Amino acid sequence: MGSTTDKIKGTANEAMGNAKQGIGEATGSDRMKGEGVVQEAKGKGQQAMGDAKDAGKEAMDRAAAAAKRATE
Repeated sequence: MGSTTDKIKGTANEAMGNAKQGIGEATGSDRMKGEGVVQEAKGKGQQAMGDAKDAGKEAMDRAAAAAKRATE
């Protein structure tokens, strides 16, 4: 899965998690609030994974550019 996909899924899971927490709060459902907390955390993890993939790609690109300059 690409970094953009991770970030999109992460954003969606965070939003759904927040919504579930709000519904749980409004209805007094501890179960729904708990599910929301878990889903929000999953979304944050997915976004972090997307950020890490971006950082890794950027580091590889910089290393490749430096290697190319060194051989010119």
